[in-house]
Amino acid sequence: MLVAIVGAACFIVGAIAFFFIGISYRKRIAEATIGSAEEQAEKILNDSKLDADRLKKEVVLQAKDDMMKKKDEFEAEVKLRKKEMQDLENRINQRQDLVDKRAALIEEKENNITKRSEELKKREQELENAKEREIEALGKIAKMSVDEAKEAIMKELKNDMTKEMAEYIRQEEENAKEEVDKKAKELLVSTIQRYATDHTSEATVTTVSLPNDDLKGRIIGREGRNIKTIETLTGIDLIIDDTPDVIVLSSFDPIRREVARIAIERLIADGRIHPGKIEEMIDKAKVEVENTIKEEGERAQYETGVMNLHPDLVKILGKLKYRTSYGQNVLNHSIEVSNLCGLLAEELGLNVTIAKRAGLLHDIGKSFDQDVEGTHVSLGVELLKKYKEKQEIIDCVEAHHGDAEHKSLESVLVQIADTISAARPGARRETVSTYIKRLQKLEEICNSYKGVDKSYAIQAGREVRILVKPEQVDDDAIVVMARDIANQIEKEMIYPGQIKVNVVRETRAIDVAK
Repeated sequence: MLVAIVGAACFIVGAIAFFFIGISYRKRIAEATIGSAEEQAEKILNDSKLDADRLKKEVVLQAKDDMMKKKDEFEAEVKLRKKEMQDLENRINQRQDLVDKRAALIEEKENNITKRSEELKKREQELENAKEREIEALGKIAKMSVDEAKEAIMKELKNDMTKEMAEYIRQEEENAKEEVDKKAKELLVSTIQRYATDHTSEATVTTVSLPNDDLKGRIIGREGRNIKTIETLTGIDLIIDDTPDVIVLSSFDPIRREVARIAIERLIADGRIHPGKIEEMIDKAKVEVENTIKEEGERAQYETGVMNLHPDLVKILGKLKYRTSYGQNVLNHSIEVSNLCGLLAEELGLNVTIAKRAGLLHDIGKSFDQDVEGTHVSLGVELLKKYKEKQEIIDCVEAHHGDAEHKSLESVLVQIADTISAARPGARRETVSTYIKRLQKLEEICNSYKGVDKSYAIQAGREVRILVKPEQVDDDAIVVMARDIANQIEKEMIYPGQIKVNVVRETRAIDVAK
């Protein structure tokens, strides 16, 4: 029993000893672990600080690089903006200089007109005073009645005013010619020299050559069925007469005439001429003409540089190849007007694109058949509105014959280029009867003036020479007469180019020495 108690006590004591030993061991292990963790934590903290410093430096460097790049981009953009602003300022300054010069010129003209007006008022007052003095003198010396005195004074006043008017017209014309003619001639000569084109005239009928006269009978066909088929399908008149080896195609529509020409030439080449073959050839000819029309419209675009036209407008433009005006091909005329407009706009610093586009489309209304009512100007305006052309283009087309007011300088250029193209030597032709009537009308206008002895239209109607009676018209009155005749011609006649009015007054004294 005692042994058991002693054994238990020893066990308890041993257990307590082991307990404290274990506690001490675990304490040391814990202390060692805590020390190692602190060292590791301190190491991690140091590494984190190093990484943070390095990352901070990288971020700072990247930020500096980005800032420098943004700075360079900003400086480049600022430099570009400054250059654009400088160019804009230079253009504005140039425009301002031009405006200042024009304003100075206008002011100078206004001053001259004001000065002249004051002189005329002063002269009028002097004449009025002289009139009163002469009335008194005539009443005292000649014992004239008041009506007789008034008549004498008015006659003398009229003569004086005629001289004043003639002198004023001479002076103003000389000033205008000095200031305007030089610049206008430079522009027109420069433009015409830079642009040259050939002119060809086309007839309103088409002839087709035949290898022999035997083909005429085959074209007519049995009981005329072949010729009836051709005329019905094409809408033209086929004239077969005694002219050897030639048949004539007549129609007011040149497109129908062209279709018939192509079809007949192919029938002659094929040799088989009957209604079925005629219909086949006419269908093929229509397709070929349509393709030609499209190609001609595209050619006009290419030669003028006018792009982005509506496809339907291109086809309509190509139809002008088969239209003529006074013998001038309308498509070639439109191309020429477009190029002339571009050159004039370039010389004057205007919008070249608008000028060329308006010049190309100015006669688009002539593509309609004659059965469509309306002038080619109104039809062209309606057509351009239909295809959503810009309003400035429509305004140019509407004003190119003076039917509407010019709303831009480009519209004036279209009218000028149209006149230049029509007035070129050989560009247009007119019938003999029309030509003679125009010359007769010109001479009738001149002969209607009092004091005219004879008048002659010369230089193909581009100049009219008027001989006046020297005892009825003096040197001052012929200046006023020339001006009045020119104004009446402008109002009453239609003519290409310009007409020079030349009034001649000549007094001869003849004697014979014996």
